[in-house]
Amino acid sequence: MRQDILVPFVTYPDANTDALVDRAIAVATFLGRDIHAVALEVDIPDVSNLVSRLLIGLPDMIRRTEADSRARGAALLGAIEAAATRAGIRFAGESASAEPALFGDRAAELARYHDLSVVGLSASNDSARMVAEGIVFGSGRPALLVPEAAPPGAFDRIAIAWDGSRVAARAVTDAQPFLERAGEIVVLTVTDDKPLADAGLGTRLAAGLAARGLTARAVSALRGNRPIAAALQADAAAHGAGLLVMGGYGHSRLRDFVLGGATEGVLSEPTMSVLLSH
Repeated sequence: MRQDILVPFVTYPDANTDALVDRAIAVATFLGRDIHAVALEVDIPDVSNLVSRLLIGLPDMIRRTEADSRARGAALLGAIEAAATRAGIRFAGESASAEPALFGDRAAELARYHDLSVVGLSASNDSARMVAEGIVFGSGRPALLVPEAAPPGAFDRIAIAWDGSRVAARAVTDAQPFLERAGEIVVLTVTDDKPLADAGLGTRLAAGLAARGLTARAVSALRGNRPIAAALQADAAAHGAGLLVMGGYGHSRLRDFVLGGATEGVLSEPTMSVLLSH
């Protein structure tokens, strides 16, 4: 059975850009995967008659907003279908609707049926972040977060943020299709952020990857005064990596995500492609 990647496009209130199309095509080409794209369109609940009377024209505004969302979704689906056709990639597309607060839940439900999701992020797009959080913590599948504003990086060198934890180990497993195709893997361990089980855990992972026929080396890094997410992304890029693999720390409490520092940082200020797995 051929594997595929899910590409969720948000359309409200801000839509993903065509940059996500290019990033998704690059990932599908690198992995040899099919693409299944979905346009997440907004479904605004009906308002009461009282509100309608107080705010004249509100139902019309809602209909226009929903129509704009559908038009954005159709445009993005058309763009990625055309790009997939040019690249010789098998494509399927659909639209799905949800209330604004439920975009993340809807995306998580859809992502469970696909091997990997490619999510486009920008600092100002809260809906895209909601989708990313929903997929990472609610789907049971990994998410590849790609910053739409940053130039795409190649995946021939990959960095792993390694602290010996369960979620980091899960991320390594989920990243296997990328790791198997990489020319080099850099196991990156930040030694001044939190207590580590031992000083040689990065070397141990690199040796395990090498035993499987992969080219890997361990490096240590210092966080210093930098936020941990900024340190990980900057040091990964400094070692020539175009992709950072890391575990996602967090849990849901009354529908609000309580996130670890590194996870919060890459969701808020992504500067490179990050494969995040929980």
